[in-house]
Amino acid sequence: MNKMELGYLLLLAVCLFIFFLLLLANKKLNLFLKSAIPFSVVILIAAIIFVLESSNTSHKVLSVTNWFEPSSATMAIESEVTGDLRIVKVSENVLLDVQVVSQMPELPRGCEVTSLAMLLHHAGSPVDKLSLAEQVRKDPAPYKLKAGTVIFGNPNIGFVGNMYTYTEPGLGVYHKPIFDLGEQYLPGRMQDLTGSDFQDLKIHLSDNRPVWVITNTSYKSLPEADFQTWQTPSGKVKITFKMHSVLVTGYDNEYIYFNDPLTGIKNRKAPISDFEESWVQMGRQAVTYLPR
Repeated sequence: MNKMELGYLLLLAVCLFIFFLLLLANKKLNLFLKSAIPFSVVILIAAIIFVLESSNTSHKVLSVTNWFEPSSATMAIESEVTGDLRIVKVSENVLLDVQVVSQMPELPRGCEVTSLAMLLHHAGSPVDKLSLAEQVRKDPAPYKLKAGTVIFGNPNIGFVGNMYTYTEPGLGVYHKPIFDLGEQYLPGRMQDLTGSDFQDLKIHLSDNRPVWVITNTSYKSLPEADFQTWQTPSGKVKITFKMHSVLVTGYDNEYIYFNDPLTGIKNRKAPISDFEESWVQMGRQAVTYLPR
């Protein structure tokens, strides 16, 4: 709903509310009608709140059931700017043609910004990985080791440590700073899918849009021994030095496909069940962009 439509709705609500007040002031109105007025007002207010909540984003992506083919999911995408609504069937398999970019040799720890560079390029906004490396938000907390406890930055806040060399301490960055950086290039079009079900990633892939994710270098669930807890200025954070970011480009019944910035391999594959477990273990972090 655009601003003009929203204005009309609010104006109508005010007019109806005044009308109800006038009716209540009418002594000749029978008791039944008077008692029904408050319920009508409540219903009207609830409807307005629902519309306002539904208008929070510039685009809406909904998973719905195809009543004619119960086994096949579909996606409804509505653009608030154009008002267009289109239905996209979730495919049984997808393999997108996305230009691969290698993080090496300039960015040994730059898998997150390099995967973002591939995503933005596919969205029609080509940007160099080195520019993104410079622009991504950083957590400046220095590395310290005190009584066996690591005190360092928080990847939820910004990139932790040195992205350009392994000779200095460093880790990486999580989804929120990556989403915010993407918004600078695609204002209002980025969508944070973090916390979604794995099936939701397939929805966007079926609409020809790759998905940025956080996984690990093994592409399967890691043992607890591979994780450690840091103290940071913003609280404790659980991390693994095996964290990795790739751009998911497709799937089928057996495999997930992705562009791997570390190896530079396009449409590399891993068993889909293992990959899903690694993604869930790393917090279900995922980011993509929305259609125009």
